[in-house]
Amino acid sequence: MNIKSANELFVRLLSEANSGEKQMTRALPKMARAAHDPKLVDAFKEHLEETQGQLERIEKAADSIPEIRVKRIKCYAMESLIEEGQELIESTEKGPVRDAGMIGAAQKVEHFEIAAYGTLCELAEQLGYTKAKEILAETLKEEKAADDKLSKLAKADVNRKAG
Repeated sequence: MNIKSANELFVRLLSEANSGEKQMTRALPKMARAAHDPKLVDAFKEHLEETQGQLERIEKAADSIPEIRVKRIKCYAMESLIEEGQELIESTEKGPVRDAGMIGAAQKVEHFEIAAYGTLCELAEQLGYTKAKEILAETLKEEKAADDKLSKLAKADVNRKAG
């Protein structure tokens, strides 16, 4: 895809976000099974539900713009982050150390998603896609909240137990 305009960039980034969220719907159940701490297991399960809603929002955002269609584009950045997390799982025993590492891996994903949705919101505003911006801003808010939740979980419990 040869990108020549902000609109085409928006479509590309929205398509990548869609791919990334789909990849996360497959990764999060594995992460929940690999986690030891019950609060971390619950956090991954809750984020899976949120991620399914985020996929629906991407579709709504695209539907709010008549000339936009999400394309089948793979998000290689998300694929790499997930692969890195999987390697961490495979190289650690189930328990507090793995949990601490998984929180770090999950936060890398959250920070990537925060950057991605922040960019999408700004582009949507620039392009006059007001409804799409509102929809994507909901997801941005959720991603920031998920990152905050992981930070609190690490500080309150998990990192200390890995100790």
